[in-house]
Parts: sequence; structure tokens; C-alpha cells
Amino acid sequence: MAALTQNPQFKKLQAWYHEHGSDLNLRRLFEGDKDRFNHFSLNLNTNHGHILLDYSKNLVTEAVMQMLVDLAKSRGVEAARERMFNGEKINFTEDRAVLHVALRNRSNTPILVDGKDVMPEVNRVLEKIKSFCQRVRSGEWKGYSGKSITDVINIGIGGSDLGPLMVTEALKPYSSEGPRVWFVSNIDGTHIAKTLAALKPESSLFIIASKVRPSDPA
Repeated sequence: MAALTQNPQFKKLQAWYHEHGSDLNLRRLFEGDKDRFNHFSLNLNTNHGHILLDYSKNLVTEAVMQMLVDLAKSRGVEAARERMFNGEKINFTEDRAVLHVALRNRSNTPILVDGKDVMPEVNRVLEKIKSFCQRVRSGEWKGYSGKSITDVINIGIGGSDLGPLMVTEALKPYSSEGPRVWFVSNIDGTHIAKTLAALKPESSLFIIASKVRPSDPA
């Protein structure tokens, strides 16, 4: 695939911006379209709740959005999405499928990899994780000295830090019990030393968040 800057759709978008970019002012965009929020937002009602995507406060117009969609299509984004959902091995560096969609597939629609539905194994592991978390949160699962876990320390970098941290922060208003959660993401020893200073080893649980290939030793 040619470089992005050589893509005709990109050049079209770039030319439009050079000609009209100075006109992209949010106040004027809202004044010119009193129904802008409805035109540039999506409401999704799912079995798991309501999701609102509001992009009306981005510097876009109908023409810009169409050019962005055309650019994405020309770069094969739709095709790559379908390959991911179909369980194809799009992670070419490791020759493996990218199964984020399987983890979020609460409908249990079969997802095939090499002709095998991976959902039964995914559900088995998710249920195992759920059971373990419930035992830790309730105090049933004990530390080495027989005391309940009061603190959980997640050690991870990049997505292994930001993902769990985001979920933990988002769910704080809905949690009134369970252990405190800490995150260590810096390879400098100062970060973990500061975190552990006030914690007790006998009631602390460490999680090493990382990606492991099936063939790697556990």
C-alpha cells in the first residue's frame, strides 16, 4: 500500500483543509446548524445499556466526515475490520488472530480461528476470572498468612496498565467494598518502592499484566 500522503483521498482532504480550514470554528458551526448535536452524534441502545457517542464538538462538517470515511475505506480499514472479526491472523508479527472481539462477544456468536470456535474456551477463562475475583473481593481467598486481601497491585506497561486503570476508575462509583487497587507502570524502581511502602505483604496480591503466547511457559 502506498504511503498515506500519496493517497488521493488524503490529498483531497488536505486540499480541502488548506482552502476551508480557517472556517472551522466550533461556535460558528453550532450557530450555523442548530441541530448539530443530532447530526454529529450516535445513540446506541444495547442489551448492556445505552451508549452515546458525541462528536459534534469536533472540527468536522458533513463534507469532512465523508472525506474521512472515504479515506478510511481507501486504506482498507473496513477490510481489516472484517478480517479481525472473522478470526484471520492479522497479527502478522506473531502469526495469530486478534481476539479482542471474542472477549467482548457477549452474544456468544461463534468466532472461528483455524476452523475452531474459540468462544467456549474464552467463556471458560472469563468464568474462572470472575470466580477468582469474587473470592478475593469477598475475603474468601486468603493470603499466605490466612488474612484476606486488602490491596491488589497491577504491574504492567502500556495497555497492560491503561486498560485496567481505565476500568477501575470508571467503576469506582459502583464499588463500596473490596480491596484497594494500585498500578505500577514505571520500570524505575522508585514507583513500586513508593507504592509498596505503606502496604503489607501478607495481604497484598500482585498481578503481572502481560501478553503471553500459548507456546510460552506460564
